[in-house]
Amino acid sequence: MAAGFGAQAGEPADMSLELNKLEPGDKGCRAYMVIDNKADIAFSAFKLDLVVFRPDGVIGKRFVLDLAPIKPRKRSVKIFSMDDTPCDGAGSILINEIAECRSESGPVERCLDRLEVRSLSPVQFTK
Repeated sequence: MAAGFGAQAGEPADMSLELNKLEPGDKGCRAYMVIDNKADIAFSAFKLDLVVFRPDGVIGKRFVLDLAPIKPRKRSVKIFSMDDTPCDGAGSILINEIAECRSESGPVERCLDRLEVRSLSPVQFTK
């Protein structure tokens, strides 16, 4: 495990992801993600296995999103497109798992446990 990353029970999360807003894009719905890395380490890979559920609860799309690079002690915004998915076609988004979590010094353990998620959009964002 990389140094400086690992909240204990009852402590604040080392990183938060906020689904800030959705807007129509050329290929589908464009999502704005606010990342707040409170840890002292940089991430060279931070791949999320995401599942988009339609408003009726049925799975609509599954894909892997790499938010890296993520700088230490930095708040940043990443934009990604959910191709072939209109914004009104997304009812909720689930982080199914962390597909890869790596710092410059190697793999980081239990990344999902150390992550706080929230949504400011009407689409629920959970882990």
